[in-house]
Amino acid sequence: MRYVDAPRPGWYPDPQSRTSLRWWDGFDWTDIRRAPPSNAELLAAEQLQEFYDANELVAAGRGAATKAAAGMSRQDSTQIVEEVRMAARQEIDRAAQEFSDRATTAVRRVSPLISEYTSKLTRWFRRALIVAFVLLAAYFIFQVIAQQAFFDWLGDRIDNISDETGFGFPVEPRTTT
Repeated sequence: MRYVDAPRPGWYPDPQSRTSLRWWDGFDWTDIRRAPPSNAELLAAEQLQEFYDANELVAAGRGAATKAAAGMSRQDSTQIVEEVRMAARQEIDRAAQEFSDRATTAVRRVSPLISEYTSKLTRWFRRALIVAFVLLAAYFIFQVIAQQAFFDWLGDRIDNISDETGFGFPVEPRTTT
């Protein structure tokens, strides 16, 4: 179908589902669908049209705008269009720059998750090593103290065994005859 022959943009019966309307953009069907208008919507549209037809000021405003547009030369229209395009481009460039600045700031504030988890793992590993070394030192100190106490006790026992009383029991003195 040629562009010239295509229907104007608007709501038309959906070719895939006859129970809904679908928006035709003048070139192709869009994904926008809606239910058919209700009786209230149709009545409101009729009343609005009657209002436009009956109200002279609205009709005069429409006519004045049409006359003003008709009174402009092609060169004036082209100039206005170019000014609008230039303003739109400037606004797009400004918005793109602002977006770029915000994205750069956000990227600088975000640290990679792998480094965060790596530093947490390293911190916990260091803490575990410190606790292990403290426990190991406490164990060695305990062993030294316990061994010293054990050897003192053992030495006392050996001394008691070898003294005159003999094995810790009193010995009767021997008489020689």
